[in-house]
Amino acid sequence: MKLPGKTRSDLDKKFRRVLATPASFDFFVAIHDFIKHIELNPFLSRGLSDRVKINRELNIANKYDYLKKIYQGLEDINMKSNTDLGHTRYMVIRELNQIQNKEASESNSFWKKRESLRKLTSVVYERLNAHISESVKTKE
Repeated sequence: MKLPGKTRSDLDKKFRRVLATPASFDFFVAIHDFIKHIELNPFLSRGLSDRVKINRELNIANKYDYLKKIYQGLEDINMKSNTDLGHTRYMVIRELNQIQNKEASESNSFWKKRESLRKLTSVVYERLNAHISESVKTKE
């Protein structure tokens, strides 16, 4: 497992990129990279567990799941497969493709909610920061 200091530093970089990226397809790529970083780090993933009371109170699981749709959608765009992904995943791919092709409009749910997505990312980031801080205190 990575050290909490390194984990926090890497997480900070990914988060700052989400905040700094203007509304464009790159913004969704930044969210993808942020979520990918969390998914690849079991320490961070545990910090979002629904078993933690504050996470349930803040509805972290649903917020994180919404961001994960973007992550999975971008993974699906890059993967050519003949398997049936299901209606929901196809709709996510379609909307992300529209954004990528600069065909987005306010009827595109992800494009319409881009500022809300920034806020969701901030909530998840703050929760992870608290998790990292709690683990550092426990080790001291």
